[in-house]
Amino acid sequence: MTSTTHLAEALPAIPRERLMRIAREVSFDAGARLFEEGRRAERFWIVRTGTVVLDLHVPGRRAAVVESLGQGELVGWSWHFPPHVWHLGGEATGPVRAFEFDAETVRAMCAQDAEFGRAIAVWVGRAVAHRLHASRVRLLDLYAPYGSGSSV
Repeated sequence: MTSTTHLAEALPAIPRERLMRIAREVSFDAGARLFEEGRRAERFWIVRTGTVVLDLHVPGRRAAVVESLGQGELVGWSWHFPPHVWHLGGEATGPVRAFEFDAETVRAMCAQDAEFGRAIAVWVGRAVAHRLHASRVRLLDLYAPYGSGSSV
């Protein structure tokens, strides 16, 4: 089965290689917030090592963790769609090394090359669908009277 968020499996080789040419290596300490829900989405990451959890603000409660992302996975999709504002928050659960990408640069590359832009859009769109499903299941597990019952 192909992962919807794992770079090597979800993005074809040629656009993947183009994207990786502009990658910048970064690291985050345990507990570091990569981004906050509601703030401007100006970059995104692909995890090299470690784990990043995605969380959702729930009024009157602690933020709900909706998904954990590891090696090779895309962290962030809000950068791709206007108004470019984070829909979730993200935090390193331990030391994280990642490839970081400037969103404006990638959007410009997408606008200049339709084939590259389509590959990125399909990859990011699949990640959005996956995250929406994961968020729904997690919130039902936490707050529905009988849980989600299924992840299908």
